[in-house]
Amino acid sequence: MPKKSNAKSVKRRSGDAEPLPPKQSRVEPSGTPSPLCFSSPGSLFQSLIQPMGTEQFFREYWEKKPLHLQRSDPHAASYYRSLFQLSDLRSLCSQDLEYCRDVNVVRCINGKKKDELWRIQEKLECFFGALVGSNVYITPQESQGLPAHYDDVELEGQKRWLLYNPTVPLASEYCVESEDRIGSPTHDIMLKAGDLLYFPRGTIHQASTPAGVDHSTHLTLSTYQRMTWGDLLLDTFPSLLCDHSKTEVSLREGMPRGFLLGNTEGLDVSRQLAAGLRCLADEIETGTQEVRSTHMKRDFITNRLPPYVQQELLTPSGRIPALEDVVCLRFKDHMVITVEPSQERTDEATELVVFVLHSLKNPRESHMMGESCDEEEEQDISRGLQFPVSHLQALRQLQQAETLAVAQLQLPTPEAKLSLVLALWSESLLVVL
Repeated sequence: MPKKSNAKSVKRRSGDAEPLPPKQSRVEPSGTPSPLCFSSPGSLFQSLIQPMGTEQFFREYWEKKPLHLQRSDPHAASYYRSLFQLSDLRSLCSQDLEYCRDVNVVRCINGKKKDELWRIQEKLECFFGALVGSNVYITPQESQGLPAHYDDVELEGQKRWLLYNPTVPLASEYCVESEDRIGSPTHDIMLKAGDLLYFPRGTIHQASTPAGVDHSTHLTLSTYQRMTWGDLLLDTFPSLLCDHSKTEVSLREGMPRGFLLGNTEGLDVSRQLAAGLRCLADEIETGTQEVRSTHMKRDFITNRLPPYVQQELLTPSGRIPALEDVVCLRFKDHMVITVEPSQERTDEATELVVFVLHSLKNPRESHMMGESCDEEEEQDISRGLQFPVSHLQALRQLQQAETLAVAQLQLPTPEAKLSLVLALWSESLLVVL
């Protein structure tokens, strides 16, 4: 049987809101009809950027240049205004907020508005396969909250914005830039209710509320932080090099004597390292070496939002699967499969195992908050299952198929097939058709 980890319980303060909506409803905040389509992650994103098409957006604008979508639909403007307003601030401030945990993410504890943002962000996390954060900025007349700066996330928002050419294209960190470095703005945009502004990471920007306007409120959605090719290399390279060293004798040969002491005269260390990297690159390109992401998958699945569904749907449902049944996975967008060394401490050689990790039980209050050092190791395996590496192909069968007969799973015995589907069903990840 697979090994199920022991998830730590999450303590809630008295009066905390129920983390899941009592039912999934089409009634929107303040009775305003939603211009957004929640039928799938892709349809939600398409409705966010309409009338532009998704393919055109990623082809012409994503990580390339800003985009301002102006909309004159009063119903759309009313809907976006309803997501967060100045009148919500009093209720928000009465909820015993804690600095860093709450104030930085501006959580609205009560009311439909938070649930609506949860629904939007959860679907966008499924669409991008990356964490999606949101912030609300309320700015008085003739003022701005932040100096000119750039972020390491993709942004959308509402108000008057000045945009400048990046000093660091596709920046990987937040930075404030001085006025003498940024030059003249490339865009001077006055956003109105219902408008949307996208700009890539690294775009220098500042926003302000113009004279004659009592205050302005804008909502930002941000994503794709630490989701670069460089981040993927940092994640996958250690395991690639370890695997390659098992078959490549030259990587197991000792370094030259005195190298760590700086005695490098006459040594061609750079050429030797470059040769090893070229050999590894060839094996990656031909598929001889499998690229396995572990840390990035764990970080995403541990810190993302849970599904926006009825609470009872997050428990095992339907009848227990049998060998003659046809089954399918549930919540595919909320699970990842990793192959990595076993985390059990034994005297034997380290073996590879398969982890099926999911976000069904993630608490919303820990969204994008990361893990503390003393909890990280335990929380890493607290939301999923562990299987022998021999189960990997069967798990990929289930992940790639719409439906699958239990008997067709690529496992050696009927007992192994039944054990796999029972474990997934117990985690609410599988249902019998």
